Amino acid sequence: QVQLVESGGGLVQAGGSLRLTCVASGPTYSDYAMAWFRQAPGKEREFVGAISRSGNSLRYAGSVRGRFTISRDNAKKAVYLQMNSLEPEDTAVYYCAADYSTFGGSRSSEYDYWGQGTQVTVSS
Repeated sequence: QVQLVESGGGLVQAGGSLRLTCVASGPTYSDYAMAWFRQAPGKEREFVGAISRSGNSLRYAGSVRGRFTISRDNAKKAVYLQMNSLEPEDTAVYYCAADYSTFGGSRSSEYDYWGQGTQVTVSS
């Protein structure tokens, strides 16, 4: 069983940066691939990016590639999402998710555990 708690969301102006953190509980965090998803009002949840169990492999959605960076610290049981050059279109609730595998994909159905989400609002 893994519990995930996100933090770091907030209100930022376009062009600004935010760093989201997701901390996991449970003894086997390093056995899980991690990912970030987001959901804007009235839209379906969408994939943002994923990081492998080891942290050596990364995958990003095209809309955020080059602006967002995912990293993890297995000793701290944490995964991070550094978001730069934020745009109003990035406004959404951001969720972290865990998949009991080496490296997860981009479908939300692959992930076993989810956090409660943290709101990111980008003003123009």
